[in-house]
Amino acid sequence: MSKLVTIYGGSGFVGRYIARRMAKQGWRVRVAVRRPNEALFVKPYGAAGQVEPILCNIRDDNSVRAAMQGADAVVNCVGVLLSIGKNSFDAVQHEGAGRVARIAAEEGVGALVHLSAIGADAGSDCEYQKSKGEGEADVTAAFPNAVILRPSLVFGSEDGFFNRFAGMTRFGPILPIVGADTKFQPVFVDDVAAAAEMGVLGQADAGVYELGGPDVDTMRGLMGRMLDVVQRRSLVLNIPFWIARIKAWWFDLFQKLSGDLIPALLSRDQVKALRCDTVVADDAQGFDALGITPTAMGAILPDYLWRFRPSGQYAAIKNSAKNLKA
Repeated sequence: MSKLVTIYGGSGFVGRYIARRMAKQGWRVRVAVRRPNEALFVKPYGAAGQVEPILCNIRDDNSVRAAMQGADAVVNCVGVLLSIGKNSFDAVQHEGAGRVARIAAEEGVGALVHLSAIGADAGSDCEYQKSKGEGEADVTAAFPNAVILRPSLVFGSEDGFFNRFAGMTRFGPILPIVGADTKFQPVFVDDVAAAAEMGVLGQADAGVYELGGPDVDTMRGLMGRMLDVVQRRSLVLNIPFWIARIKAWWFDLFQKLSGDLIPALLSRDQVKALRCDTVVADDAQGFDALGITPTAMGAILPDYLWRFRPSGQYAAIKNSAKNLKA
């Protein structure tokens, strides 16, 4: 019988790429998610019955343990960008991460891959980064042989970064951003999945890997690259941090008053995170240690941002037509 991997959050942005890779390796893939009916799109990643979404709540011991029964390896991709209701940063990224690692050790699972983030720091005043750091500490304590992946900003066709800002260019000539000078090292989602695949297959040594692509740029620079791809002209307007904090306070209040039904467009915690560069540390091991050559943004962004161009899929045809001689 083929081996089984349980991927918590396996229908998410990164998780689905890991699920697809493990299916191609011939493994059975159990995708553990809160809403399995919304994760049915993962089933065609493999043969009939090879990839199956199941119900799991990472906040509950019994639920996590049931999803892990018989698994040879476990991958935890669960994470949140906003603390909403019971799915707080601490509950999901700290306690949830520790719960998966503890139960994996108790169940005798052979390999554990944990998805964290560059900037994870248990001593940070940013709740997102703090919960990631505390989660890493609990994972290491419970499962010392875990492979921990810390990607920078992850991009790909389903991302919530370039797609979001590219969409904003449709509604006006001004593109507001926060943290114009903050540096990022965007990493292609399938490269992160390749690193996770190596962890599952036992081809990566235990430890922490910081994953960044070949390009380092500021927030303003990334917006410039995106605008070039979507062939639009917008004024990139940097909102000072002090103004962003005030706006975020109101967004957080509106989220609270709505009973968390309407997520904040920008939270105070996100403003804190945007003050910190998200680049691979000089002394960190990363793709080089895994033998993976990361993919450049320029090779991927046009493949999925073309739909935000004024002429959409016809942009290339129109540009070619301009070069035709009468």
